[in-house]
Order: sequence, then C-alpha cells, then structure tokens
Amino acid sequence: MKKVLAFDVDQTLNIAKTPIPPEIAELLTKCLDHFEICPISGQKFDQFLIQIVDEMKDATPEQLTHLHLFVAQGTQYYRYDASKKDWEQVYNYPLTDEQVAKITEAIETAAKELGYWEEDKLAEGDEIIENRLSQVTFSALGQKAGTEAKYAWDPDCKKREAIVKRCKELAPEFDYEIGGTTSINAITPGMNKVFGMTHLMEELNVKKEDILYFGDMTQPGGNDYPVVQMGVETITVRSHEDTAYALRGILGLLDK
Repeated sequence: MKKVLAFDVDQTLNIAKTPIPPEIAELLTKCLDHFEICPISGQKFDQFLIQIVDEMKDATPEQLTHLHLFVAQGTQYYRYDASKKDWEQVYNYPLTDEQVAKITEAIETAAKELGYWEEDKLAEGDEIIENRLSQVTFSALGQKAGTEAKYAWDPDCKKREAIVKRCKELAPEFDYEIGGTTSINAITPGMNKVFGMTHLMEELNVKKEDILYFGDMTQPGGNDYPVVQMGVETITVRSHEDTAYALRGILGLLDK
C-alpha cells in the first residue's frame, strides 16, 4: 500500500498554467483521507496556491495537513499549519545573486542567438526569465500567454533542446531541464526533483517504495526523468484526464 502520491503539476494535474479542473480538485481532496499528497513542480509558491490549493475549496484544515507543496522542484517546501490556518515554509535553498545573474545571461544569450527570444509577444508586465529563488526559469512566451499559443510554440521540445545545448556551452556549471510547454528550469547540479523527492522522504519519513509518482515529462531530459532514475514507481501521463482516470481507479480499490 502506497503512503504518498506525488505529482508533477502542468500537464499532469491541469492544462499548463491554469487552475486544476474541478474533478482533479475533488479527487485530490478525497485522496487526502488516504495518502500524503505532494505536488512537486518548478513553479513558484504563489502558483501552487492559485493552481491547486485555491481550487480545493472543500478540503478541511485537517485534510490540508496532508497536502505538501514542494516548490521549485522541491528546493522549497511548504506545509499547512491547521492551528494558524496558513502555510509555513519548512526550508528553502536559494541561488546566490551571482548564480542567478550568470544563468540569466546564458539563457538570454542562447535564446537570442537561436532566434527564440520573443519579447514582443509578452503580455504587459510579464517576463521571459524569472528568478524563482532556488531556480531560474525561462518561459518563452511568459507566464501570461494563452494556452493555445504555449502548446503550439514547442510541441516536440526541439527549440528548448537547442537552447539547453547552447546554455550548457555558455554556463556548464548549471543543469537545465525542460518542463511544461515552453519552460526550461536552470538549477545547480543536484537541485532537481531527486533533491525534492529525497527531502520529501526525509520530511515525511517514508521510503521510495511508499511513493507513487505521476508526471508527463518522464523521458530523458524531462524534468520528471530524475524521479524515474532514482527508482520511484512512476506513472507517465499525457494530461490531467489520464491522472483523473488513475486516481478514480485507486480510490475505487480503496472503497472495496
């Protein structure tokens, strides 16, 4: 019997950069009665609240104590304090200012050289490169771009693979992972989802065998691939519909 269900976010629990749909919210809330639920993604804490927590309106404070937010690939961890009815940060491993500057320069240079720097397509106030404290993220069309445009920008990941290849030449001391629909996450070596999942096991006092992980980028180079490499049982999904199907099956078995 698994103790933990861990999830990538974009393309696994939702349509990229949108709130989780009502069915996923309902299923995750039901799962809180049986499992520790652990979303782990490259996104910021605020996005976890907007895309996941705010949609789980029926979850009680007690249930939310079983929801664990592993932000920025798990290099930041937040848990719910039922007595305060608020989230508290347990740990954070930020990059230095010098590291952020070097990564930012490498990504911008690579994208511009390859013709993939599309600043003219940004919504007002949006940005292509975002400092997420423990990682730097390239979002080709910004965070506010429409879903259709994001899906169309790099469906086969070839643009991002080219950017990653050039970044590794410009700043080889960092790692670069492809995620979501238009994103690249830049981190210091080891600060990927292996780091997050290792800390998840430490914080929740569980073993790899206790975890079932859901993700859409499980291929080599994808940001879920490190979880596969570390030997955690993984279900590869292509959409939140796949995830919903699996969760309905899991809950159905528990009801028998």
